[in-house]
Amino acid sequence: MPLPPSPTPVLVPTPDPLTPHRDITAQHFRAGETVVVLKGVAGGEMWGDAMRVVAPSRHTPTEENGWRLHNATGGAQSYLTSHPRYMLHLSRRCPDCLIHLRAMEDTFLPKFAGSGDIVDCGWYTINALNYLIHIADRRSGW
Repeated sequence: MPLPPSPTPVLVPTPDPLTPHRDITAQHFRAGETVVVLKGVAGGEMWGDAMRVVAPSRHTPTEENGWRLHNATGGAQSYLTSHPRYMLHLSRRCPDCLIHLRAMEDTFLPKFAGSGDIVDCGWYTINALNYLIHIADRRSGW
């Protein structure tokens, strides 16, 4: 029997004051690791897109070193370039990533407590050149 379609996330634009100030360099991640880019809240937990780190890549919108990521479910945007501060390790227990995840949970889970929806907080956009851009990092022209 086919699986039912996954629910469409509800867009609830919500400022993210934490990620733009996160101090993580490109060296924190390695090719082959699995990471998550958090997008919001679902079922009392943070949720996002799981991706595989592929290769170093310049993140032009922030003019900093980043990573090319592969999202196996991304369709036309299955490869994109991300700044490292947007990513959290999934493939290993990482103290820095766990600290950031906990801060995100403490900040955002109470705001959506009791919501049965999958909430997309609207933190990211993908531009025409497949750069993942946090709304706080957007510059004119990107």
